[in-house]
Amino acid sequence: MTEAGTAAALGARARWTIVGLLAAALFINYVDRGAVPTAAHLIQDDLGFSPQQLGLLMSAFWWLYALLQFPVGWLVERFGAQRLLAAGLALWACATMLVSVVHSFAALLTLRLLLGVGESVGFPSVSKLLATVVPVRSLGLANGIVAFGYLFGPAVGSLVGGMLMARYGWRSSFWVFGALSLLWLLPWSRVRLPAQAVTASAGADPPMRALLERPELWGTSLGLFSVNYAFYFTLTWLPFYVVREHGFSTEKMAGFTFLAYVVHAVSGLVAGWLIDRVVARGKHASLAYKAVMGTTHVGFVACMVCIALAPAPWALGAIFVYQVLDGANSPGVFGIPQILAGPGASGRWVGIQNGIGNFAGVIAPMLTGFLIGATHHFTAAFLVAAAVSVLGVVGWVFMIPKVVPLEWPERGTRDTPGPAGSSPSVA
Repeated sequence: MTEAGTAAALGARARWTIVGLLAAALFINYVDRGAVPTAAHLIQDDLGFSPQQLGLLMSAFWWLYALLQFPVGWLVERFGAQRLLAAGLALWACATMLVSVVHSFAALLTLRLLLGVGESVGFPSVSKLLATVVPVRSLGLANGIVAFGYLFGPAVGSLVGGMLMARYGWRSSFWVFGALSLLWLLPWSRVRLPAQAVTASAGADPPMRALLERPELWGTSLGLFSVNYAFYFTLTWLPFYVVREHGFSTEKMAGFTFLAYVVHAVSGLVAGWLIDRVVARGKHASLAYKAVMGTTHVGFVACMVCIALAPAPWALGAIFVYQVLDGANSPGVFGIPQILAGPGASGRWVGIQNGIGNFAGVIAPMLTGFLIGATHHFTAAFLVAAAVSVLGVVGWVFMIPKVVPLEWPERGTRDTPGPAGSSPSVA
């Protein structure tokens, strides 16, 4: 069954129901992974951790998360994205709940690692399912909806988590978030996908060598690393930054970060809708996606420099500008590889891309912790984020000639895929 056939077999209502549930899964994903950053200053006060230890805790999530992206992409295409996503969510929800009872650095570090194992299935599974059940003309909006889910997660997590922590202590948010996460499994268990979407790849099933030879794969991987460095730096350290650098209370921090993340999420949804509108009017998807990615990365550099060097009102304002820009590029981060790879290779492509890109999550929180410990300020950390953002322009703009479906060789042949642009532009 082809991509169009699978999408038609589902019908519009079923397709968008699946998109909604996938967005909900990644919403939960980001609520749970953001609970420790929101509680960082309270954990430090309660357990006496140093900035370096906090940096290691925030970084630890990505140690296994990033490494597991490579095999998870293969597992998703061989054994079914639907079941792996459910199993991963159950694991990460339980790891979140257990944080509420730990008292040592070693135990909390172990649970952060376990959280990374569970959440590693998220994006490869979601990208596989979107590439299979959503036609290319609707991928911008579908990815915008999914982006809204995972970008809105930190907003709810910081606001609700901050309120729970202020009233009941920091441990309360972990068992509440973990227990509520498990409820998602109920509607997901009722989803019935066409057989092609459940296990096998739809369309061409290229050998791994053909993927690794594509410069576009390395371009999206470098681009994601750049996106993730600034994103994970702000996601893990923004609550701590506004409390320690600007004197916010826990309640004020929760409100500020909630508003910033809401702006982030809405920007992703609107950008996805606009990209689809541009493509629907006969414009090239390649131009639409690449223009957004290049422009937003240039903006990242300006925002990070402003936060590092400008007075407080300008720095806080630049945080919101950054949220708008990062939200706007979110549909392209996974929409571009879904178009390039197609349904038959999107799981493995995104697994490789996410594996490389999420090493930024290993580096950014830990490096930031050491920079803060050495300088007692955030200036150097924001300047490093500005420098890394330059790499995104190289990856998304210069290493991807065109955002069009690639022509893959059949498995078992030695032919290389046709050059990007050999297929007609996506409309």
